[in-house]
Amino acid sequence: MIMNLMPFLIQWGLTSLSLWVASYIFSGLRFADGGSLIIAALLLGFANAIVKPLLVLLTLPLTVLTMGLFLLVINALVLMLVSSIVSGFTISSFWTAFFASIFISLFSLFVSGMIF
Repeated sequence: MIMNLMPFLIQWGLTSLSLWVASYIFSGLRFADGGSLIIAALLLGFANAIVKPLLVLLTLPLTVLTMGLFLLVINALVLMLVSSIVSGFTISSFWTAFFASIFISLFSLFVSGMIF
């Protein structure tokens, strides 16, 4: 049972690390404390697993029309959704969420590539 939980915990840690680093790079992305960072990382993982696929499906024609670039907007919207749910996690604007979501994705990909 513990072994099945390990990939989840590693991904949660990577997401937390990515959000933490992004909060130092983007001045419009802030966490009140470590608890809000950990909760935001957990909810971002759930939102990426549940909400994001639904948004991708609903906006499929627009995503195809923009050759996939609309997925960047969806990533930003999911990040903004999480910030609206988690108290202590604030994003100042859509553009901050847009560029932060790109950074978070690339940083997570890089770090997970180094680990796995």
